[in-house]
Amino acid sequence: MLRLWQRHDKLSVISGVSVSPRRRRCGLYYRVQASNIRQPDVCAFLRHLLRHLRGVVIVLWDNGRIHKGPPIAALRQAFPRLHLEFFPAYAPELNPDEGVWTLAKGTLANGRPDCIATLKTHLLRLLQRIRRSQRKLRACITHSDLPSFFVLLVALLMQ
Repeated sequence: MLRLWQRHDKLSVISGVSVSPRRRRCGLYYRVQASNIRQPDVCAFLRHLLRHLRGVVIVLWDNGRIHKGPPIAALRQAFPRLHLEFFPAYAPELNPDEGVWTLAKGTLANGRPDCIATLKTHLLRLLQRIRRSQRKLRACITHSDLPSFFVLLVALLMQ
């Protein structure tokens, strides 16, 4: 008989890349937790963004179920400066956040942390490094197809 020991420790992360409209400065916002991210966590993340970003906040995200529903609708009602727009279905190439995770996974791929706390420490250190690098954040945006999509989206919103 062969017995396998499988651990189910995990970390869940929600993140987003921002661009300030005037200075064109990029930012990276994220939250890390040990449980699955649910709608209340998404709402908390959006409130975090609203506390740190001034003016109108336009969030572009995928069509995941976690991004829809009564808690999200209530948050939109409570904060009129928050605008939520969805990427087309099956279009991860539009999402600059995918570039952040490509960078992170490339760095973390060759490691084997002994515990979840070590993984979290490495992950947070790596995300801080990416957050401090305007060059890396801009690369995530320019390597996505977001710039052309965003121009179309703004044109549609202005009509």
